[in-house]
Amino acid sequence: MNADFLLIQKMRMGDENAVDEFVEKYYPVIHKYCRMNVYDTHTAEDLTQETFIRFFDSLNDYRHFGKAANYLYVIASNACKDYYRKIKEEPLEEGEEKFVCYDSQADLRIDIQNAFEKLPDEIREVAVLYFVGEKKQRDIAKIAGIGLPLVKYRIRRARELLAGLLREEG
Repeated sequence: MNADFLLIQKMRMGDENAVDEFVEKYYPVIHKYCRMNVYDTHTAEDLTQETFIRFFDSLNDYRHFGKAANYLYVIASNACKDYYRKIKEEPLEEGEEKFVCYDSQADLRIDIQNAFEKLPDEIREVAVLYFVGEKKQRDIAKIAGIGLPLVKYRIRRARELLAGLLREEG
């Protein structure tokens, strides 16, 4: 039996240790995913917490079909999309500019984040899952709700775009 399945069963029965174990297991990868999508540590932390809140809110309806991480990535992806949708809807005050806050310590990381930020949304989502989340292409297809050939195309396109963008930065 799958370890996640057992954890989920324990969580459904109210086992706080199982909840802690589940969060400790998946928090780092979900936070990393959110961080690469929003580029701000504080916002990424908020979105990571939102992901787990949404997961636990739907725990009784959750059907375990393999990897809980895939479901968490779907929730995190939706949380990131909701965040950007909300930003686009917020009106700016006169003279105010929107900006992305970087608190990175390394120039290379900033260059990589800048390159990821310039990717089209649909390519960035796949690129973050593949390059940062180190997910398999089949898993990415399930998470993103697209076909495997499209995942392969987007990964190839992301490589091309990132290479070009990083050459410009470097």
